[in-house]
Amino acid sequence: MISLGGGTTDTERAFEAILRSVAPWQGRPMRYRPVLGGISNMNWRVEIGGEPHAYFVKMPGRGTEMFIDRAAARAASRQAEAIGLGPRTFDHLDARDIEIAEFVDGRRPSTHRDFADPALRAEAMGVYRRFHAAPLLPLTKTVFDMIAEHDRQVAELRAPMPPDHVWLTRQTRLAQSALEASGLDLVPCFNDPMPGNFLIGEDGSILLIDFEYASNNDRLYDLAIWSGEMFFPESVDRELIEAYFGRYDEASFARLMVHKALADVKWSTWAMVQNTISTLDFDFYKYGIWKHMRARSIMNDPRWPIFLKAL
Repeated sequence: MISLGGGTTDTERAFEAILRSVAPWQGRPMRYRPVLGGISNMNWRVEIGGEPHAYFVKMPGRGTEMFIDRAAARAASRQAEAIGLGPRTFDHLDARDIEIAEFVDGRRPSTHRDFADPALRAEAMGVYRRFHAAPLLPLTKTVFDMIAEHDRQVAELRAPMPPDHVWLTRQTRLAQSALEASGLDLVPCFNDPMPGNFLIGEDGSILLIDFEYASNNDRLYDLAIWSGEMFFPESVDRELIEAYFGRYDEASFARLMVHKALADVKWSTWAMVQNTISTLDFDFYKYGIWKHMRARSIMNDPRWPIFLKAL
């Protein structure tokens, strides 16, 4: 931990200036350290003299304003807090779009291996049902809105595009037409289920963190992107549908598979934007190429037209 005033890098000194601006913390001893694991922002753990808990402070990463609505993210964080699925939040630096929350101790970030456990998968389904059942968020942003946004950004930045971009776009539009014809089931969606965003307690309960990408979106997109992030096989996808809805049906499975492909298109294009603008030490290009490959694996599947018709 670094004591306030002990920063030696430009980043640490800039962060100390932020800490000194928090009115309730002024004049009190402070210590801080970076929190590793994020790929968009700079995150810190902060301890304040006399406080019973530490704080988590998120500094927006360069260029994240291009695809993150900070006011909407705050609203989603506070809604999750209100329904018992997220940590306590504080508004000290809302005007500067800097997020402050209670640092969650006594829980650990999940891993892909955790969700090989059917009991933890069932717990996650319960968390998703509760989040989806909450009031609608102030921001509606479907996966199609996200993809269109990133396509514009890629064009403006002249970021890398795959050689089959036109084909991927055609498949995406076919999926959009099919899904919109069937009707989008808009609910509050988490939209960003990387393992570190699920905090697991010793009792097996799950708390969510990081609501930057939360929005009203199609219900099954949220399950599909989680399945993709966790590398679940189709057998588990079928179990998820049954666990979430209480029954399995082929139309829901088709919808989930289509959304898995769309999620990979969204994140692959996002990665190409980040590859161009981000200063973080992360191979966004490799990440995006891999996501493109996985999207193709579904869109090239002989069942793809069948999935689209089943919606």
